[in-house]
Amino acid sequence: MAETIDATPLARTAPITFRMPTDADGPEVWALIRACKPLDENSLYCNLIQCDHFRDTCILAEIDGQVVGWISAYLVPSDPETLFVWQVAVSDRARGRGLGRKMLFELLDREACAGVMRLKTTITPDNAASWGLFRGLARRLGARLTDEPHYKREDHFEGRHATEHMVTIRLAETLRLAA
Repeated sequence: MAETIDATPLARTAPITFRMPTDADGPEVWALIRACKPLDENSLYCNLIQCDHFRDTCILAEIDGQVVGWISAYLVPSDPETLFVWQVAVSDRARGRGLGRKMLFELLDREACAGVMRLKTTITPDNAASWGLFRGLARRLGARLTDEPHYKREDHFEGRHATEHMVTIRLAETLRLAA
C-alpha cells in the first residue's frame, strides 16, 4: 500500500522525479488510483501488467521515493503512431503543481513515443479536470484537439456509465516544427 506524503509546503515544493514503472510498482499504482476518485478502478493484476508489459509508455512521478502520479498509456496496436492515454492519476498531495501536464510531456519525450503523431484519450463530459489537462496540453503544443462521442452510455455501458468522448490531439504539426 502506498504511503501518504505530508501535505506541508515543503512537500508542495519538493522535487518531483519521473521514471518508468517496474512490476514491483503495481500495488502502489493500484493504491494511488483507488485514492483518486472518481477514476475507474482496475484490478491490481491489471495495474501490475501495465507496470510490466507497458512500462515504456507508462510513467510514475515520485516525491521522496513515494508515488504521487501515474499515467497508463500504450501505442495502439493497429496504429503505432497513436498513443492512447488510459488513465492519469495525481495524488491530492501533489495537485496544483501541473503534474499531469509534466508527466504527459515527459512521456511524449521518450524514445518509445518518438513516432507518435496523435495522442488519444477518452473523457466523460463532466470530467472538468481531464478536459482542462488535455485542452491545456493541446494549447501548449499548438496542436489541434477534437472530440466526439465514442463509447456511448447505452451502446457500450448498458446505461451504467456516462458516454466517453474520444479526444484526439494531432501532434504531427508540432513534432515537425520541433524536429
